[in-house]
Amino acid sequence: MPFRRSERSQPGFSRVPADGQAGRLPEGGDSQLTIDGSATSRRWCQKVEEHCSKLCPLWLGILEKTLLTKNRRREGSRTMEPKHVGISELLVIISALHSVLGGHPCVPMNFGHSSVVCVCNATYCDTLDPLTVPALGNYSKYESSLDGKRLQSSEGAILKDHTSTGAGLVLKLNTAKKYQRIKGFGGAMTDAAALNILTLSEATQRHLLNSYFSEEGLEYNLLRVPMASCDFSTRVYTYDDTSDDFELKNFSLQLEDTLMKIPLIQKVEAISRKPLSLFASPWTSPSWLKTNELPYGKGTLKGQPGNKYHKTWANYFVRFLDEYSKYNLTFWAVTAQNEPTSGLIYGYKFQTLGFTAEHQRDFIALDLGPALKGSNHSRVQLLILDDNRLLLPYWAKVVLSDLQAAQYINGIGVHWYFDSLTPSDVTLGNTHHQYPDYFLIATEASIGFLPWEKGVRLGCWNRGTQYSHSIIQDLNQYVVGWTDWNLALNLKGGPNWVENFADSPIIIDVTKDLFYKQPMFYHIAHFSKFIVEGSRRVGLEVSAENELESIAFLRPDGVAVLVTLNRTPENITFEISDPELGHIQATSPANSIQTYLWKRA
Repeated sequence: MPFRRSERSQPGFSRVPADGQAGRLPEGGDSQLTIDGSATSRRWCQKVEEHCSKLCPLWLGILEKTLLTKNRRREGSRTMEPKHVGISELLVIISALHSVLGGHPCVPMNFGHSSVVCVCNATYCDTLDPLTVPALGNYSKYESSLDGKRLQSSEGAILKDHTSTGAGLVLKLNTAKKYQRIKGFGGAMTDAAALNILTLSEATQRHLLNSYFSEEGLEYNLLRVPMASCDFSTRVYTYDDTSDDFELKNFSLQLEDTLMKIPLIQKVEAISRKPLSLFASPWTSPSWLKTNELPYGKGTLKGQPGNKYHKTWANYFVRFLDEYSKYNLTFWAVTAQNEPTSGLIYGYKFQTLGFTAEHQRDFIALDLGPALKGSNHSRVQLLILDDNRLLLPYWAKVVLSDLQAAQYINGIGVHWYFDSLTPSDVTLGNTHHQYPDYFLIATEASIGFLPWEKGVRLGCWNRGTQYSHSIIQDLNQYVVGWTDWNLALNLKGGPNWVENFADSPIIIDVTKDLFYKQPMFYHIAHFSKFIVEGSRRVGLEVSAENELESIAFLRPDGVAVLVTLNRTPENITFEISDPELGHIQATSPANSIQTYLWKRA
C-alpha cells in the first residue's frame, strides 16, 4: 500500500476478496491460516491471484509453493493433513519480496466486524510510499473502503476543458475564501499506550512508531501527554503525594514517565521529519489539594483562587514542564484541566478535578496564567475547556470575557463526546465568530467505551467513519487540529485501572509480538498524511444537497487537498472543479473515503 497505477488499473492487493475471507482467523482468534489443499483453500489462492497476479506473480508463486507444499501426506493414506501456517510466516515471505514488489501493501485479516485490519509484526508492516504530487495538470487519489482498500493510490488527468461533465454534483474549489490554518493531527501517549508499545520487540515497536510518526506513516505532529495518571494507567498516582508539600519539595516524575513515556517520545522525535508539538493535560491534583481529598469523585481545589492551594497547583504545572525539559522535551501547550466538569459529578469513578467556568477563569487569572508567564515556559500555549463542545460558547464567554484571564489564553480544547446533541455550527462556529483570536482544537476522541459498544472491534469500518465524520465536521467549523486518544491498546482495550476499556486505531496482541491497524487508523491518515501544518481551509462550493461529506485545503506548497467521505451504501458520482485548472470526473464508492491532491501552480 499503495501501488502506483492508472485509474484503469486493477485493484491492489489490499483489496479483500469478495467473500471477505482472505486472512480470516480460525475460530478462537488464533492468528493462523489453514492451508489444507481443500477446495476452500484453492479458492482463497485463486482470489489472491485474481487481485494481485499483475502486481506480484513472484510472491504468488512462492506463496503457493511455501504454503501448499507444507501439507504432509499421512503415511499409508491419500488424505492430506491440514497444516496451520502462522501469519508470521506469511509476513516474512512478503517482507523478503519487498525489493521485488517495490512496496509494502496491507496484509489484511478479517475478524468478522465488517472490514479488515492490517497486520504488522517484527519483519513486516504496510507503509506509504513517500508522498509525491503529480505534475501540473494531473492529480493523485488515495482511497480506503469497507471492502478492504487501504489508501490505494491512483493518478488521473485534470480535464482542461472547463465545460461541465454533466455530473449532478459539483464540488467547486474557491481559494479566494480562506479560513483557519491547520495545526495538525495526533494521539495520546498514555501510560496504557506506552506500556503496550513497550511489550513489543524493538523491531515491532519501530514499525508501530513509524506507522504513526514517520514519512512512511501518518506523519502525526501532535502528541498529548497526561500529567501523571489517568484512567488509562495501571495505578493512581500524582507527582507529589506528600501531604501539605506546598513548596513541592517532593515533586518527582514517576517510572511511567522516565522508563515509558519519555523514552518513547524521544524515539518519536527522532523519527519524525516534522516538528512534534507536545501538549499536556492534568487529570487530578494531589488529593491533599482537593476538597474531597481523593483523586476521583466530586472534588475541587480547596478554598478560592489566589490561595496557597491554587498557587501550589499552578506551580505543579511549571514543575512538570521543568522536569520534562531535563529530557530535552519542550511542550507546545498545556490544557488547564482535562474535562473539568467531570469533577463536579458525585461518584465519578476515576481521576478528576472539578472546575466551573467561573472557577477556571479565576484560577487562570490569579494563579496558572501568572505562574506560566513568570516561568521559563512563558511561550507555552494555554488552552481552556478541554471538555465536550456542548459547553460552548458558554464556557468561552465566561472565561474569555474577563480580560485578566484572557491575556494568558491562546486556545480552546474540545472533546467529541455527545457531539450529536449539539450542531457544530452552534457550538464551534458561534464560538469562533465571537472569539476569532482564540483557536479551537479537538483534544480527545475515542470509541468503544459505552456499555452497548464496549471494547475492541477489530476491523469495524463504522468506527473509522465516525472518526472521519468528526474530523470533517470539526474542520469545517474552524477547528485547527484533531487529536485521538490512546495511540495503542491491547486486545481488551486497556489496560485501564477502572476497566473503562475502549478501542484504538492500533491494537496490540502482546502474546504474539504483532499489532493490528484498524480502519480508524486509515481514516485519520486521509487527513494527517496530506493536510500539513500551515495548510489553510478554503472554500468548497457544493452544487446540490447530497450525502457526500467534503472539505478542501490549500497547503503551503500550493497543493490543493480535497477529502470526501461517503457513508452511504451507494456510489456517488461527482465532479471536482478547480476554476484555474479544469475538472476531475470522480466517483465515491459506497462506504469509502478519498483524498485528492493536485498542484495549482
